[in-house]
Amino acid sequence: MRREASLNLRQLRYFIKVIEVGNITRASEQLYVAQPALGLQIRQLEQDLGVPLLVRHSRGVTATDAGRLLYDKAQAILQSVEETRREVMALGEASRETVVLGLTPSIMNQVGSDLLIDARETMPHVFISLVEELSFALVEALEREDIDLALAYDVPDRPAFLRRPVLAEEVLFMSRPGGEPTAPTITLAEALGHDLVQAGEKDPVRRLVQAEGDRRGLAMKVAYEAQSISLMKSMALRGKAATFMPYGSALEELRAGTLVARRVVDPSIRRTLYLVRLARRPPFRNEEAIAEVLDAACRRLREALGDLAADADEPVA
Repeated sequence: MRREASLNLRQLRYFIKVIEVGNITRASEQLYVAQPALGLQIRQLEQDLGVPLLVRHSRGVTATDAGRLLYDKAQAILQSVEETRREVMALGEASRETVVLGLTPSIMNQVGSDLLIDARETMPHVFISLVEELSFALVEALEREDIDLALAYDVPDRPAFLRRPVLAEEVLFMSRPGGEPTAPTITLAEALGHDLVQAGEKDPVRRLVQAEGDRRGLAMKVAYEAQSISLMKSMALRGKAATFMPYGSALEELRAGTLVARRVVDPSIRRTLYLVRLARRPPFRNEEAIAEVLDAACRRLREALGDLAADADEPVA
């Protein structure tokens, strides 16, 4: 006699991730779970249910008919669990809704404090908690459900995400000022002739510059790698390297004149800002009010960027 199948929420979350990325190795990396342990959980699911859920091939895995059914049902189950959790927590008029919002360092510099003040003044029953990380780290935090929303750049188009483009922003070339006046622009070829300090290979800014350079047969000389905006600026301030960086990440240095920024031309380098959340996440109880606060923050950001910002589908000169 077959024993009753035993499913748990962790197994369902693991299975959803495997189906979404189509590869157990990549899923284990994104889930921060060892690949053998993840594979064991999937095999246990198949044994408990008595049916194959995945077709394994050289490129990864695809769902069987049973696997596709389980994927759809698992999403509905997890959404129902989350809705139940929120409804229970919402009992009582005095309860507050907590929203964890991820911002990049440049956005935090420009609108973070205004956003917190605006939220407190206009949404007394909502508590906004801000998290500051680079864009790729915010995407990973969303996938782990450590944050609820993110304003992040160049977010990949994945079925797991709902993303709305906010604006396109130029990335600038920054260096320590020299003795002669600095030209307002620099070509990409000229910029890539400098030793650079940049974040790691997952960083959207580095990937943008690298892609444009590759298209033109230009090498990118990353002399120093630092997963820290402050360290990148420090290296540039000491004259050890230049850097590609968004305007908001170096506000104080640019205003003080200790760093100079030049717009990159031939071609310009731009990135797209998205407001992103998980597709399976239920709406907030105060969805409309939260959306208004975020829209106000995005308007402030665009005003702060001036002509460095454009509509997401509008070419940058």
